[in-house]
Amino acid sequence: MKDLTNKYENAKSSSIEFMKNGQISAYLNSLLEMNKYKRLMVAITAN
Repeated sequence: MKDLTNKYENAKSSSIEFMKNGQISAYLNSLLEMNKYKRLMVAITAN
């Protein structure tokens, strides 16, 4: 769980940097990565 949280936070910070730099496709990919980790964290806590 701690590993997923760290990966989620890394993806979040990189998505913020991509948005600041105007790299829209990289930003959207980071958002998808964040969504993936968020869903995994919710699935783990539900079980």
